[in-house]
Amino acid sequence: MEIYICENVFVPLRSAPSHKSEMLSQVLFGEKYTVVDKAGKWLKIETIFDKYTGWIDVDHLQYSAAEGDSCGHTINKSLLCYRSDNTKLVIEAGCEIYNPDFEDKTFFIGKNIYKAGSEFKNTCISTNEPVSDSALKFINSPYLWGGRNPSGVDCSGFCQLVYKIHGIAIPRDSYQQAEIGTNVEFIDESRAGDLVFFDNARGKISHVGMILSKGLVIHASGRVRIDTIDHQGIFKPEMNRYSHKLRTIRRILE
Repeated sequence: MEIYICENVFVPLRSAPSHKSEMLSQVLFGEKYTVVDKAGKWLKIETIFDKYTGWIDVDHLQYSAAEGDSCGHTINKSLLCYRSDNTKLVIEAGCEIYNPDFEDKTFFIGKNIYKAGSEFKNTCISTNEPVSDSALKFINSPYLWGGRNPSGVDCSGFCQLVYKIHGIAIPRDSYQQAEIGTNVEFIDESRAGDLVFFDNARGKISHVGMILSKGLVIHASGRVRIDTIDHQGIFKPEMNRYSHKLRTIRRILE
């Protein structure tokens, strides 16, 4: 089975083979995927990173990659780079690059070489800061259903993106994320980086955020924002009420 690499900043991953269908997620630059089905000019794919399936337009198909199913280096900030034809491209945090050469300022995507500028350093793919500090860098990123990049994220895409930057792969959807890690019994026992999950009126997990510090949560709701949280849930001051009912707390990092 051939493996392909995304060479667009992102590619919409849709629920059905139509541009009118719901965007379930996105495939980011440098991420790999396999093709599992075809319908007209549409391909059903499965991503290597989070095993997510959906449909992409065949025009988004790039080329066969020889590197197998290994992951690239995830960048933690936006990066201006140039293709071999000298056209420029700005890739975002969460995208992946291969074989970076920080002296020559180059990296590869498959057999294609990209040139970056003076800001291209090892710090672009490594970080020593806490996960919660990385989350703060996405403050005010707009909410976008199915989004998982700084220009537009949904709640679970935001949490997945932050953890990916730290080299930790977690599932795509909030209900899947609620099944990993270890349980934290009480909100007062939570710490920075823990994921907090909220349910809807039917009792299903419908939202996720990340603890910043005691009593504070960062989450994508309209935009990436910081709100107060207690044992009941998230309280939004502009609404003067609780907007999300707390269901469970999971610790990803021990």
